[in-house]
Amino acid sequence: MRYLCVMNNGPHKQRKIIHIDMDAFYASVEQRDNPAYRGKPLVVGGLPQGRGGVVAAASYEARKYGIRSAMPSKKAAELCPELIFVIPRFPAYKEVSNRIREIFHRHTDIIEPLSLDEAYLDVTTDKQNIGSAIEIAKQIKQAIRVELNLTASAGVSINKFVAKIASDLNKPDGLAFIGPSHIEEFMEKLAVEKFYGVGKVTAAKMKGMGLHTGADLKKLSEDELVRRFGKAGKFYYKIVRGEDDREVEPDRETKSVAAEDTFAYDLTTIEEMNAELDKIAVLVSQRLIRYGLKGRTVTIKIKYHDFRQITRSRSLLKPVADEDTIALVAKELLSGTDMTDKKVRLLGISLSNFKEGVGHNKQDRPGQLRLFG
Repeated sequence: MRYLCVMNNGPHKQRKIIHIDMDAFYASVEQRDNPAYRGKPLVVGGLPQGRGGVVAAASYEARKYGIRSAMPSKKAAELCPELIFVIPRFPAYKEVSNRIREIFHRHTDIIEPLSLDEAYLDVTTDKQNIGSAIEIAKQIKQAIRVELNLTASAGVSINKFVAKIASDLNKPDGLAFIGPSHIEEFMEKLAVEKFYGVGKVTAAKMKGMGLHTGADLKKLSEDELVRRFGKAGKFYYKIVRGEDDREVEPDRETKSVAAEDTFAYDLTTIEEMNAELDKIAVLVSQRLIRYGLKGRTVTIKIKYHDFRQITRSRSLLKPVADEDTIALVAKELLSGTDMTDKKVRLLGISLSNFKEGVGHNKQDRPGQLRLFG
């Protein structure tokens, strides 16, 4: 357990935010329910023999081989020949998720679920008058262990961004607290790729500019960050200083699930663009599977070399989540645009207009997923 500071009691009441993240959730449920899987490398996801199968979750035994979520199942099988593949059981995961939510509600009703396996809790005022966010996090972890035979990691701080990072510090079964007087120091030392919301493409761009840590980002003015990274620059300016005034928002409804990529060079042929759409469709499908969602409306986003941007959408008769259908529709939408002498620097796909998934009802949908970018 890591304590970086003791929370100060100042004249203004600090918010107390907990981020709970279940450890290898889908895989852990499978190992819990089937003794034959325990202690063995296991992934939940598509079979390696199938076309385009991806890993939705990997046990910690599998992660020792370098296997990670969103990895092609075929590659995972190559890394670990004895790997066990399990087809997802979303009704079972949803049932466990609901029981976890019941544990949360013992302490607060201000809960913002991000997916079946993670959520933010605002415990500034808690139901049991415990007062300590650290103690509440301990009790939640203990209840999950005793009642569900699973482990969770928790991050505790004064805002959502820092709590999210803290929950990942001591996984699995971790608990970390980052108090207000140590937040800026912690952010300065943090590698840019560890900043929640900074993807691989943006992290590579930052490193190419000599920006490797929060301290490097902090040297740039807000205007300079906006010039280099667009609207996200305002966000980077604040979070590198540990500033995040977003409230924990309960009962937020998922509007879209998306992924996009900015390319190292401009794409100029349909063949290149279609190949990239295939890759992006796999990411979108994997995210839909993780959140137990299917959508009817496919949207593509195209940004040209001159930064002009367009979107095109199509609604389908039935909701989908598989990468083949998503990629096919995305490529048809692309072919319907005028690509004459066009150079493309970014492509994205999103799915929206969701059908309620198996065991999925409106009041406990995960929160808005901002996955573009």
